[in-house]
Amino acid sequence: MSGADPRVRAVLKLAPVIPVFTPDDVDDAVQVAQALFRGGLPVVEVTLRTPRAMEAIKAMAEAVPDAVIGAGTVLTAAQMQAVKEAGGRFAVSPGATERLYAAARDTDLPFLPGVATSSELMHGLEQGLDTFKFFPAVQAGGAPLLSAWAGPFGDVRFCPTGGISVQTASQFLHLPNVLCVGGSWLTTAALLQSRDWAAIEELARQASVLAS
Repeated sequence: MSGADPRVRAVLKLAPVIPVFTPDDVDDAVQVAQALFRGGLPVVEVTLRTPRAMEAIKAMAEAVPDAVIGAGTVLTAAQMQAVKEAGGRFAVSPGATERLYAAARDTDLPFLPGVATSSELMHGLEQGLDTFKFFPAVQAGGAPLLSAWAGPFGDVRFCPTGGISVQTASQFLHLPNVLCVGGSWLTTAALLQSRDWAAIEELARQASVLAS
């Protein structure tokens, strides 16, 4: 579709799973980025749900320059600008507003807005986008809904996120309109608390071949 940002799809095609990571400690965040990258997952969505998230994005991007570090839970234009300044290479939101779409254009940041209904999807198409986060994926209708959308929205591609596990990821990845899935199972609170970077790396290695 004309005007769509090819950078978004390029990021989503780098790996079948984008880890959704909520950082509490900046040094630990760097360890997580390194472990995920070693395991074959170069793209990380860092959620802006903690006070040190922006600092973590900056540290991760500097420590692993070949990784693609982006921000999730982007809710405001100010956050969009801050992500750009921190070195984030893409922004993800659970939904989208006119102001957020405009902020993505103003900052020239690849933007993956969340949609859960056909109307939200059509609004995104009117904004010139053709690639979306389907969120919350499982709760909003799961793989059957994405399969149904393939008819009227044949050119649209998705990154479903929300409620997806390593056991259910393949249900989504086998759909022709899904480029990758987002998942928080790679960086659980328990793994972060125990600082088990080797386990995170192993989970990344398993996730990196889920689509094959």
